[in-house]
Amino acid sequence: MSQKPPLFTVLSPALLHLYEPKDSIVVIIDVFRATSTIAAALYHGAKYVIPVDSVSKAIEISRKISGIAAGERDGKIAEGLHHGNSPLEYSSDFIKDKILVLTTTNGTRLLQMAVDQSAQVIISGSFPNLAAVCDFLASGQKKVLLSCAGWKDRVNLEDALFAGAVIHYIGKYFTIHCDSSLMAKVMYEKNKNDLLGFAPQMTHYHRLVERFGLIEDIRYCLSENVAPVLPVYREGRLVAERI
Repeated sequence: MSQKPPLFTVLSPALLHLYEPKDSIVVIIDVFRATSTIAAALYHGAKYVIPVDSVSKAIEISRKISGIAAGERDGKIAEGLHHGNSPLEYSSDFIKDKILVLTTTNGTRLLQMAVDQSAQVIISGSFPNLAAVCDFLASGQKKVLLSCAGWKDRVNLEDALFAGAVIHYIGKYFTIHCDSSLMAKVMYEKNKNDLLGFAPQMTHYHRLVERFGLIEDIRYCLSENVAPVLPVYREGRLVAERI
């Protein structure tokens, strides 16, 4: 019987370099809201998503390719952009056959870090595409880093919660000697029947709901398998592999 590959949960971008991404599948996790928005846009027909780490770069690239420049800083639409980081904004009527150029406070920054650290494979994960992520990882037979975007290098609950969901469903396929993974799994299993009810415990929930009234965004971001698509990073863009 072959040895199971290892799986780790990286609770902060500041810790990514400790886990040697170059020989790993790195799952970028930014539940509120970048990876949920990426899943929604691709599921609803976007040609692809170009993640970038600055607003100026998003504007420049989108002009060159007639794409949609979008993104946020500190939870609100970034200055100079007309579209934000809400998954509800990217219905098929709006995004089908278009290119989304997206920049966010945490998620797209983490993705760039994974690229810079030569990750072998990069995908993005969120509750809306949970099963697609699980199926891909379970069949991959490779080391996995569940990499949480957090909030400005700080740990957050929602990203760890998603890591726990992945481990709950497919942990049996991996060797797990990682306390952050065990912690995430326990948290998910305790709250899996009412994720929205658990959400008010999260600081980012209050940041988005109390400041901006984005409860419907939160509801979508915690809904499992409503955008069953696998975003895979290839040649500077996230493309959809439908499940």
